[in-house]
Amino acid sequence: MKKNGWILLLFLVLGLLAGALLARWLEPVSGLSFLTKTIQTSWSPAVDLYALRLDLSIHLQISLLSIIGVAAAIWLYRKI
Repeated sequence: MKKNGWILLLFLVLGLLAGALLARWLEPVSGLSFLTKTIQTSWSPAVDLYALRLDLSIHLQISLLSIIGVAAAIWLYRKI
């Protein structure tokens, strides 16, 4: 399989999503709260050009399991 940037981006997104889903499923377990605690951030750029108005909102919730998922995705990408 040929390695390129799009495949790496796909792996990173899938690893991030897998980690986030795992964090959400393990959230009720109190002993794993250090893995599932999320840090939330948001970014909302806006442009108003009289004829065109653009509003964009990006919200990120990152947990330690999400970071572990990204690390696992990078490791898998390097193995192929």
